[in-house]
Amino acid sequence: SKPANQKGLVDTVIAGESRGDRIGKRIVLPRTFPGGDRDMQRRFLDAMAIVQRWGKPDYFVTMTCNPYWEEITIELLPGQLPQDRPDLVARVYRAKQRSMMDLLIKGKHFGEVAAYVHVTEFQKRGLPHEHILLIMKAKSKLRTPDDYDRVISAEIPDKKKWTMSVSLPARFL
Repeated sequence: SKPANQKGLVDTVIAGESRGDRIGKRIVLPRTFPGGDRDMQRRFLDAMAIVQRWGKPDYFVTMTCNPYWEEITIELLPGQLPQDRPDLVARVYRAKQRSMMDLLIKGKHFGEVAAYVHVTEFQKRGLPHEHILLIMKAKSKLRTPDDYDRVISAEIPDKKKWTMSVSLPARFL
């Protein structure tokens, strides 16, 4: 016995229809359907309008999910891994993402924000990450090398120190 969706397809082919574009019923998702083509087009156009109005972004901030955040690991049952609980990972990530946005926008971590755009994407492993573009007000824009040094730094971590301070399973090290 075939599943219902294949049964209708087989019946249509047996009836003599060979063109795939004539099989089935076309459904156009509304613009309000999250993640649909029309929704993504609207979001893109909104982002371009923001850039046109406020100028190019001053900061590109990326936030990634750590499946071993304490808020996740303490809620796992014995033997469970974070990938067993995508609902938990997504909820914890969303709470931290909101805190990050509050820090950047309301908390003025980099200064006063004139406009911002952000998007949540999911990696191949299913973990969420965020891309945030910040357009700063004139008095908060970076202008001199010292301004940049104040907010940007790079550090090569000490592998021995890192592996001792983070309790990850050996396969992740």
